[in-house]
Amino acid sequence: METILIKSGTLVTPQGIAPKDILIAGEVIAAVGEGLSAPHNTRIVNAEDVLIFPGLIDAHVHLREPGGEHKEDFLSGTRAALAGGFTTVLAMPNTSPPLTGCEALAQTKALAKSKAVCDVGFFVGATAENAEQAAGLEAVVGLKLYMGSSTGSLLVADLAGQAAHFERYPGVIAVHAEDEEAVVHFAKLGQRRPPICAALAVSRALALAERFQARLHVCHVSTAHELALIRDAKARGVKVTCEVTPHHLFLTAEDETRLGPLGQMNPPLRPQKDVDALWENLRTADCIATDHAPHTLEEKRSSTPPSGVPGLETALPLLLTAVREGKLSLPEISRLMAEGPARIFGLQRKGRIAPGYDADLTLVDVGAEWAIGTRSLQTKCGWSPFQGRKVRGRAARVFLRGREVCANEEVIAEPGYGQIIARFAA
Repeated sequence: METILIKSGTLVTPQGIAPKDILIAGEVIAAVGEGLSAPHNTRIVNAEDVLIFPGLIDAHVHLREPGGEHKEDFLSGTRAALAGGFTTVLAMPNTSPPLTGCEALAQTKALAKSKAVCDVGFFVGATAENAEQAAGLEAVVGLKLYMGSSTGSLLVADLAGQAAHFERYPGVIAVHAEDEEAVVHFAKLGQRRPPICAALAVSRALALAERFQARLHVCHVSTAHELALIRDAKARGVKVTCEVTPHHLFLTAEDETRLGPLGQMNPPLRPQKDVDALWENLRTADCIATDHAPHTLEEKRSSTPPSGVPGLETALPLLLTAVREGKLSLPEISRLMAEGPARIFGLQRKGRIAPGYDADLTLVDVGAEWAIGTRSLQTKCGWSPFQGRKVRGRAARVFLRGREVCANEEVIAEPGYGQIIARFAA
């Protein structure tokens, strides 16, 4: 069992920033404090010039395997995660075939076990017929329910089907909150998913969560109206959490016009007033998730471009740059990208720098200045909607369960080092 002492680091937690040493014994954190000593033969890591965050957790990624390996797979997607400072990712079920039952989960886990270089959890996908089966499925982190259509075939558009899942599912129900009837109606009028589509779906999801005392997580909140609905629901005791994405924080509807299909996503980019509302109400948000959704440039430039953009490797630098601009604080990054997702999805040994927790650490060089697109990306799709944007800060070194897995932008973990994690153990 290797022992590592990380010396002279500056820890960033939701509670604040403080100088500390971290002693790692095997896969877990053994001690945190000032002036720690270590046994003979301990490896010493000097962290004097970096900030140390808990290993970042992305609660919303699309790794595309099985069925979309030409644009991402478990190896390339988890390598992108480590390069971006993420030690754990939670993967969505809208693959081909979709992950909706025991057989698909077993097959998907087998693929991930042989390839993943960071830890991975899986959502089971909701269908109109699988409420009972999904409720009993173990070894997942939650249920993903598409109230509106998006990439893939998963969709539960009717109230009866949605209610069946809210009534039965014992864990977190993560919803893609766009009302399908509204999406179809406004598409006929030449309008692509206006904000009312999200408002209608969020209102219904909150009502269902309140009626059945379910745990609701609203994915990719993008409008001021959604935030207001969620804030009011929290105040009256509804068990709801929500996430915002970097693309909805850093891009606007004007950018979609500029980017064309490279800026197309579901829900769409919003006007500046909604972007401002997200920044002004980040305390209402429980986590930041990338909704990493890679597609090839050929697909995006086709006559029928799919929705979605990659984001694993750009989220942290964008947010570190926003700190320098006074839009949020370093402790807020720790809350939104580590503690928050671990708390929401019951990842009991993740998200904190404390004795007994997994030794997942993201060491950040806040002084690095660079432009997105000047360095090659680990994601297979190889592009970013933030191409050319100047940022400051990057993940310099990443530790996963006590092992250094990424150093100076080089992923050094071997395929299969990542573990499958779950809220409900099998």
